[in-house]
Amino acid sequence: MSLTSLTPKEAAEKMKHKAVLIDIRHTDEYLRKHITGAISLPLNTLAKNTAQLPQNGVVIFGCLSGMRTQQNANLLENYSKNCQEAYILQGGLMAWEKAGLPMEAQPNAPLDLMRQVQLIAGGLVLLGVTLGITISPWFLGISGFVGMGLMLAGLTGFCGLAKVLMLMPWNATNKTS
Repeated sequence: MSLTSLTPKEAAEKMKHKAVLIDIRHTDEYLRKHITGAISLPLNTLAKNTAQLPQNGVVIFGCLSGMRTQQNANLLENYSKNCQEAYILQGGLMAWEKAGLPMEAQPNAPLDLMRQVQLIAGGLVLLGVTLGITISPWFLGISGFVGMGLMLAGLTGFCGLAKVLMLMPWNATNKTS
């Protein structure tokens, strides 16, 4: 069985007949906005949660734009080997929304974690430069420290600022993703 793409309207029709739509995005992305009736099974947890896929049933995998599902099609196909049929939602949540199909959204959800990191890091760099020019060049160290942290995050995949932000009360949902 190889995964084929379904348009949002085709996927909605299959969902009316008991197909299960699996949203493979991170939990915080799902909570911000998702397709009505979709089940959140983030890609990084899917391997240990394949029992939640419909055995001998129909499954449709979706993400934001369809890119993640296309890039991981072989992996998703392997996970869905016990399903009768498996598909990828063409264009993901963005195409679903454009088609005017039902969505659920949390209007007061926090910005995604990466955007929070970018805002804070950018603000600290700007603060360091401003204080370094107006008060003392020693404040330029703030910008240097943030730049070093961003480089280390890029090299290692570990972002200390993201870990700290995950502990903030407005990001409680990020702890499970």
